[in-house]
Amino acid sequence: MASSVSEHPILDDLRSGLPNLCGWESTIQRVVNPDRPLFRDITNLRLSDISAGFACALHMHQPTIPAGHDGMLISNLQHMFEHPHDGDNHNASVFAHCYGRMGDFIPQLVAEGCNPRIMLDYSGNLLWGLRQMNREDVLEKLRRLTGDRAMWPYVEWLGTMWSHAVVPSTPIPDIKLHIQAWQQYFAALFGYEALARVKGFSPPEMHLPNHPDTLYEYLKALQECGYRWLMVQEHSVETLEGHGLPQDQKYVPNRLVARNSRGETIAMTALIKTQGSDTKLVAQMQPYFEAKGRGRQTLGEVSIPSLVTQIADGENGGVMMNEYPRDFFRIWYELRDQGGGRTGTVPMNGTEYLELVEAAGVKPEDFPVCQAVQQHRLWQQVDPERATPEAVERAIADLKASDHNFHMDGASWTNHMSWVQGYENVLEPMSQLSARFHQVYDAQVAADPAVTQRPDYQEALLYNLLLQTSCFRYWGQGAWTDYAREIYRRGEAVLALAS
Repeated sequence: MASSVSEHPILDDLRSGLPNLCGWESTIQRVVNPDRPLFRDITNLRLSDISAGFACALHMHQPTIPAGHDGMLISNLQHMFEHPHDGDNHNASVFAHCYGRMGDFIPQLVAEGCNPRIMLDYSGNLLWGLRQMNREDVLEKLRRLTGDRAMWPYVEWLGTMWSHAVVPSTPIPDIKLHIQAWQQYFAALFGYEALARVKGFSPPEMHLPNHPDTLYEYLKALQECGYRWLMVQEHSVETLEGHGLPQDQKYVPNRLVARNSRGETIAMTALIKTQGSDTKLVAQMQPYFEAKGRGRQTLGEVSIPSLVTQIADGENGGVMMNEYPRDFFRIWYELRDQGGGRTGTVPMNGTEYLELVEAAGVKPEDFPVCQAVQQHRLWQQVDPERATPEAVERAIADLKASDHNFHMDGASWTNHMSWVQGYENVLEPMSQLSARFHQVYDAQVAADPAVTQRPDYQEALLYNLLLQTSCFRYWGQGAWTDYAREIYRRGEAVLALAS
């Protein structure tokens, strides 16, 4: 592995003052696509000793906003520091500490004889923001977790969309651009070898598209970018018969199947995130206690441990700020004192679990199958063998007309809010800027892939991806939608000069 990555040029994380998120697509493709074991040969766990596992992930994000001096693009974290009396901005220093504290916690626990595990999901916006703010203290802690081989068995990075875009309402041509941008920027910050070890994907807001074409292109892009599995929220998937997943099925690997409007299918391994998005679940290490009540299951003819999978914001709320460090350490000490944390109920990271399961003889075809919600009803209306885009769109329109609960907006960690309804003033500019971006550049890139290294392409891509950040809808109308309109204006100006 080391010899292969050394052949590639070292990437700077900034070019022309902007994040280096494009231009080396072919290099990144070569780095991420070899499919080799990553954890199987370095793990200190044996599958036969484990009754159940628990996997915890921390999601970290801060949006980029045009709110700096003279409207400069800055991290919302920087804005929090500069406006400490607005809302909960007084927590800025605590948030910054949270972004780096795993770099303290994990090495300490390992040195104390514990066997911890953690998965990390950081948006590209946040990583760039930390760089903009010169928070080398935080980045150095992350580099230790990423580059120190002694930490590899304990820490797994998860990929995500660069600008924290929710996939169902992201223009389809931009899905892969987000995925690639995150990969390139991560490689620029932490190196190719670190990127080659990122095989799991964490969707922003746990949002899974359920439109057949969007989901198909999403899984296709993930696989083309070297990902082996993704995490999905239990409420966003169903069985092939249209039911919620049986309880046991939530705790083993699933095979997520997608069929597009032309009848083509694709499948990808999914780990199911159970329950809602409640930071208390991870802060108080609930996955460990849930796993203690679960046991082994049989897939194919092989007995494997169940896995309880959870993810939560790693900084938001008092529980993550205050209770998490207390309970995090307490659990590892308890496991250490009960036998080293290697037998019975144990921590496991996602790729580690999947590699051990497959090494035991379980094939992906043995995994139970799931699909995105509402797919059963759709394919009842359309014969998959005779599917056409027109037939699928007619069926969707008919189902919406007969049932106001039917939709193709996707599903996320919560169903109490929509990322689409009421946000036409953001979604329409999003679609327009994306369409304009592809109108200007697609033919050029097809003729000469080196176009993606040009500064104008880099800046136009940045604005296109930034406009799709979920925060511009999550926080409602007002200042956040104003930010979106300003980003749209700047993106249009860059594209006008480039065309």
